[in-house]
Order: sequence, then C-alpha cells, then structure tokens
Amino acid sequence: MHISYGGLAMENETNIRYLITIIIATHNAGLEIGACLQSVFGLAIENLEVIIVDGDSSDNTIEEIKKFEHLSLKWISEKDKGIYDALNKGVEIASGEWIYFLGSDDRLLKGFADLLAKLEDPQIVYYGNSKPYYKKVSSDAYGLLQGEFSNYRLAKYCMNHQSIVYPRSAFDLYSYSLKYPVLADYAFNIRLWGDKRFKKEFYPIEIVSYNMSGFSAETKDISFNNDKLKLIGKYMGLNIYLRLLFRTIKDKLKR
Repeated sequence: MHISYGGLAMENETNIRYLITIIIATHNAGLEIGACLQSVFGLAIENLEVIIVDGDSSDNTIEEIKKFEHLSLKWISEKDKGIYDALNKGVEIASGEWIYFLGSDDRLLKGFADLLAKLEDPQIVYYGNSKPYYKKVSSDAYGLLQGEFSNYRLAKYCMNHQSIVYPRSAFDLYSYSLKYPVLADYAFNIRLWGDKRFKKEFYPIEIVSYNMSGFSAETKDISFNNDKLKLIGKYMGLNIYLRLLFRTIKDKLKR
C-alpha cells in the first residue's frame, strides 16, 4: 500500500526507534534536489528530520526545497566555505541520535530503511553498500562501493560517504576539516576507524544510489593526498602506516 502525503507517494511508514537526521548540502541543485527528497520522504521513515544547508543558490533550488516544507524538513541558505562547511553546519543544528549525509544528486533505496532498523548501539558505526548510477564504472570502481572495510582497506581506499550511518557521538569528538575540500570525509573516517571506542558493523544491503560522476570524482584534493600517510600513521597506528608505505613504494617502483 502507498500513502499519499501532500501529493507525495509513500511506502508504508517505517518505524525506527531513534531519530535520524539526514543532512544534504546543496548549491544550485535545482535540477536534482526534488528527486532526491522524493527518494527520502518516499520511504516514509517515522523518526526522521531532513536538514538542507544551501550555499546561497542562485537557481531554483530554494523553490524546489519549499515544495517539501510541509514534511519534516529544515533548511538554511547562506554563503559557506564549501561542502564540508555546510555539513558541519548541518551537524550543529541536527537533533538526531544518528546522522546520515546524502548528496542532492543521490537517491535513497528501500534498503536504507532496512539498515536503520539495525541501529542499536551509539558506539557503533553502521554501514552498507552503495549502487552507482549515471556513470558507467569499471568493476574495480564498483567494488569500492561494496563490502566491509578493515582499517587497512580504508587506508588504501576511500569508502563511500553515503554508505555510512554515523552515531551522533562521533561528531561530539570529530568534525570535517575544511583543510580538505574534497576528501574531508575520508580524513574523518580514518580518524573514526582508528578510534577503538567505536565499533563498525557492516550489512550487505544496498542503501543508496550514488552518483559516481559527482564533485569528488572529478576534483583532486592535493592537501589530503599530501597528508594521507601522516593521518594514517597518527590515527591508525604504525602497523597500518608501514603496510601502506611499503605498498606505495612498491607501486611507484612498478611505474
């Protein structure tokens, strides 16, 4: 059965015992944000708030957002210092016990509600799989969106930000560094995966359809690339650092 809520088709309401905050950073996203919000509210998750932090868009983004104001949606629009500044702002005003980040050009899948049903322990980071769309990708690239991430796998590869549901307690300790304009989420996850106070729990559930041709795929983060080994050594320990260092040297010698 579908429920009609303000003209929006919804599945049967999904009962989640904790309040979930979904944070979306936008800037001139008028062509995408409506479909994104349809995918969110179409899941009919009961304990949900959506926060949109807009970077002073000059297109029709705000008009599209206002179409959903009758739902559990908050938004602000002001100039910012980039995506991660916007996400940090969203965290500051979030009320949820769990935090999830979504791109305006991404779409939630039914599996997202299934993963939320697993949430229990505020010292566990829960994550699932992502499904690419828009852009054809190689099997290797697709593989990076799938499966469990050990500390060493994370040291080698950036996991998909949209595959993770974070406990609010993680943001009581850490925030996104504006030093890294493209890969601040990678730096954040290196810290978090290295923090033994937090367990990580993976479920093989596709929770989001992810745009592989977005900002992070097309823009290099020179600051992060310069700091990556240092971050791994500081937060993940000497063993992971040396393994990655030797691998990096080996790969360079092959070229």
